[in-house]
Amino acid sequence: MTEKGGSMKTANMEPVRYLSGEELQKIHENACRILEELGMMVDHKKALEYLDSAGCKVDFEKRRAKFPRQVVEKAISKMKTNFADKNRSTKRMSVRYSQVRFDKKPFCVHEDFSVSTGGFCCFILGLDGKRRSANISDVRSSLKLADKLDQIAYTGLPVAAQDVPVGVRTVVMAAELAKATKKFGGIETFKARDIEYISRIGEVVCGGKEEHRKNPILTGYAEVRTPLCLDEVMADVLISHLEKGLPQTLESMPNAGATAPMSAAGTLSLGAAETLGGLVLGFAVDANATMGVDINPGYCDMRSMLFGYAGAERIPLLAARIQLISEFYGCPSGVHGGKTNACVPGIQAGAEKAVSMLGPVLAGAIGFGTVGHLENAITFSPLQLVIDNEIARYVRRAVKGVEVSGSTLDFETIKAAGIGGNTVSSDSTMERFKDEELLSPFFDALSWGTGNSLDSKRFEKLAASRAEELLAGESESPLNQSQIKAIDAIVEEAGRDPLMR
Repeated sequence: MTEKGGSMKTANMEPVRYLSGEELQKIHENACRILEELGMMVDHKKALEYLDSAGCKVDFEKRRAKFPRQVVEKAISKMKTNFADKNRSTKRMSVRYSQVRFDKKPFCVHEDFSVSTGGFCCFILGLDGKRRSANISDVRSSLKLADKLDQIAYTGLPVAAQDVPVGVRTVVMAAELAKATKKFGGIETFKARDIEYISRIGEVVCGGKEEHRKNPILTGYAEVRTPLCLDEVMADVLISHLEKGLPQTLESMPNAGATAPMSAAGTLSLGAAETLGGLVLGFAVDANATMGVDINPGYCDMRSMLFGYAGAERIPLLAARIQLISEFYGCPSGVHGGKTNACVPGIQAGAEKAVSMLGPVLAGAIGFGTVGHLENAITFSPLQLVIDNEIARYVRRAVKGVEVSGSTLDFETIKAAGIGGNTVSSDSTMERFKDEELLSPFFDALSWGTGNSLDSKRFEKLAASRAEELLAGESESPLNQSQIKAIDAIVEEAGRDPLMR
């Protein structure tokens, strides 16, 4: 979007940096020290064997592995080399909060940032204002709403049906996601056996195993149990994905003040150590694996002892995390943003949502999620999802760059208005105002007492009306009947599988 003689700042807008290059290096050095001196508990014999083969110091009896510095640096170097290879087929992996990208990208403010919803919430706050356990009908309506909202680029499962048996719940949810939308935003995976069925569903959608490997639309991911524990189930999940040729990261969620130091630098060091341990393991499983690194840090709220997804203190922590992962390690990704600790829509939710969207974007995140959540990501709200969609639109306009060119400097319009004149009826104003201004029915400019300007619940009423309108409309599956039948057959097979109970 560059005119001759002009420039758009959005292409290379510098992100807000909280850390210097030297400080990033110190955090990395500390992470390497943690892995070398303390190591990790890896409660999985096969994983320990892989780490042993990679050059780690493994104690099979205690299920501990220590990672020599050179082993860690070798894995990082391999990851960066792979990202620079333009011929690599797997470029990205959708996760619940956006995406992880497995190729080299400039570290900048991304005007085209993505917005994601999902998160497998157990509860829903309905449009009737009542909170309850989510059911299969809620899953379908939440996916329908997410599919129709224009700012939502990716959706996982906004809610998970609690009336579906837990053993097959992940597979059933993956099937519902595949049949409802093309906005695939990742899937939660709770055991290795899930992966067999979820991968097959993805293959039906993509048109084959190789097509799904190249462009994975349904990929679970593993999480470390911080501090420094990779349990048997998550090790199984990580290894099973890699053995199928699917991309992976080992996500870390260090909780400052509870499972990590009450300092941003210490928390980031711990998170980096944990995810780098997963990187080493991934390349030990498959030397040609598509691997990245990931951290989702937060502070423990000392009043409630909850992991805080929002809060002013989390903004610099997220910004530093984006720098560390995207700039220092070269693994571009989104981040957990658009969050609130509030239990209901309102002033706290609005402030926390807006700041936790705008902050990460200005710090260089390629996207954020998962929106539509309340209660610290425990409860999903269709009303809040519509509100978040509008906040995201607001943020997108806020980070749009300033174009400087002959036409935008617009000397002729200034000349025509002259001294003391106006530009209200100029051709330039008529041509540009819809592109320049965010003329949203949600964010308006009314004088006191006009219209519904004094209605304190005006925004929520508009959002509820919009949600009802979208949910009342027709919706068609993006799949054909043959694909739907094939997916239903996979779900039925999973239901008969004794290993899924």
